[in-house]
Amino acid sequence: MTASRLKGSFVALITLLRDGKVDEKGYQDFVNWQIAEGTHGLVPMGTTGESPTMSHDEDMRVVRLCIEAAAGRVPVVAGTGSNSTDECIMLTKSAQDAGADAALIVTGYYNKPTQEGLYQHFKAVNDAVDIPIIVYNIPGRTGVDIAPPTMKRIAALGNVVGCKESTAEADRVSKQRYYCGPDFVQMSGEDAAILGLLGMGGHGCISVTANLAPALCSQMHVAWQKGDFETARDIQNRLMPLHEAMFSETSPGPVKHGASLMGWGDGTVRLPLVSPTAATCEKVEQAMRSVGLIN
Repeated sequence: MTASRLKGSFVALITLLRDGKVDEKGYQDFVNWQIAEGTHGLVPMGTTGESPTMSHDEDMRVVRLCIEAAAGRVPVVAGTGSNSTDECIMLTKSAQDAGADAALIVTGYYNKPTQEGLYQHFKAVNDAVDIPIIVYNIPGRTGVDIAPPTMKRIAALGNVVGCKESTAEADRVSKQRYYCGPDFVQMSGEDAAILGLLGMGGHGCISVTANLAPALCSQMHVAWQKGDFETARDIQNRLMPLHEAMFSETSPGPVKHGASLMGWGDGTVRLPLVSPTAATCEKVEQAMRSVGLIN
């Protein structure tokens, strides 16, 4: 897969559950709906997919279900990160064998590795696999931030093609573009910050909101790519209440509640996460009504 396919609206897929188990048919139907609505790429088993609470067997099965349903129509970027480098390599090899187009690999959460440790983590994975790698930098979740000079070192590894940028720092994309070059793919991990990232030379978004509004998210990116910045801004303004509602409580609780209102899954999450409060549910529902997703 060429890095040029890593642009536009990628969805950080929720994992649909029924009675505590993965709803395999529902999940594949959801993937097909996403593609039909215009989503440019699929990201199973990231944080939004509840990878930390899935067993290895479930994790690898969900990635395969996504790849099977996508059938090559759009890129599949499998979340394969872990706080253990050996486990990350195992999951990445599994995704590679299953036919994933790329792997999304988060920094070693909880461990708080040094900058050298971060580099060595990605180098070990890079050297063990033969699949494009997108580095996932989200300090708010992992407790550690990849500094731009370290990202430059990681970007020089043969399989690393880009990053999912979730610091929400206004200047981070420009710094990484300086250190890593314009061809280094930068995808936003923050729906609310996407236009700023695109304006600084970024390439797209790995979106939570796209689980509920895939068509609008896709249309916004298409408008931007065509140079129709006014339309892109108008769509983003329309989506902003939904972006905010998705993170009004720990994700993916709010987005899974919203999806359940559209018939996707039962809205449940796995412990230690719990279902959103009534106030959060109402905020999600109001935002969905404002966008026209529900009556």
